[in-house]
Amino acid sequence: VQLVESGGGLVQPGGSLRLSCTASGFTFRFYGMSWYRQAPGKERELVADISSAGGSRNYADSVKGRFTISRDNAKNTVDLEMNSLQPEDTAAYYCHTLYRCTRYWGPGTQVTVSS
Repeated sequence: VQLVESGGGLVQPGGSLRLSCTASGFTFRFYGMSWYRQAPGKERELVADISSAGGSRNYADSVKGRFTISRDNAKNTVDLEMNSLQPEDTAAYYCHTLYRCTRYWGPGTQVTVSS
């Protein structure tokens, strides 16, 4: 299983970014996917998750209405569209899946929100 994130960067408060995760090594369309983030000195937290077919999505309260998770099972990708970004959204963002009872993580992509 391999997960590789892309799309992070530096953005001003109020700006937007789109993260993407490309998955390989397993039958992507059968598994739920999620995005986590970890800020310096804080625990890793769940940001959003999406079911295998994309029909069910859940968000952390802190990002509801601002972030949107989506997936393309034909391309083996899961995206996180982030709008109205705030400094408290600054963190390393990780793609995640649970496959055969084992958690898999990507290496992460850094998102920094600063003026």
